Amino acid sequence: MSDTIVELAGLRYVHLAADYAEALEALELSVFHTIDPDDLYDAPELTRLADTFPEGNFVVLDGDTPIGMGLGILVDFDFEHTDHRLADITGDDGVSNHSMDHAWYYGTDISVYPQYRGRGIGRQLYELRKGCVRRFDKRGIVAGGVIPGYRDHKDTMSAEDYVAKVVAGELYDPTTTFQIENGFEILGVLSGYVDDPSVDGYSTLIRWTNPDYPDYQE
Repeated sequence: MSDTIVELAGLRYVHLAADYAEALEALELSVFHTIDPDDLYDAPELTRLADTFPEGNFVVLDGDTPIGMGLGILVDFDFEHTDHRLADITGDDGVSNHSMDHAWYYGTDISVYPQYRGRGIGRQLYELRKGCVRRFDKRGIVAGGVIPGYRDHKDTMSAEDYVAKVVAGELYDPTTTFQIENGFEILGVLSGYVDDPSVDGYSTLIRWTNPDYPDYQE
């Protein structure tokens, strides 16, 4: 088991370890139940991730029980050609595209059981990711962000229009709005990012730029 990184509100935050793989597979399947399981981590992939990059992956424990996680790998992301699927990032085994030499932390998953939401867990996971980026002197964080609120609007507007309204503050999305509040910019919309019929496979492309990186410009 991993040593505690921080303890907040009675919960412990630790680095990913293989011991948690089975429980974390169940967590992700539960939280993202509308997404094809083939687009989610399974226990062997989580084990490989724990063996490859534990310092960049975080698990939230209530006692000894995993109730949340924030995962990612380091990639060489091409912002000139941004269209991609999550599987293009994670590869066949979850870690094949990872290298400590790469410049961007790609956030592949944040999952928290619903009964634990509203306790600042997501915010703390983002802070741990940002701390990892600063520690390893990386350019920032990039990710595909789910847009769960779009399921209620997909029959009346495009994903691009929905996201634009969320960015403008005209609509609230539980994920995208939270990401904006945590310093992420919305770069666009990804089509077919994951197989999720509830939102027709759409996600956002988000980025947080490390202000401590040498060539950062406001």
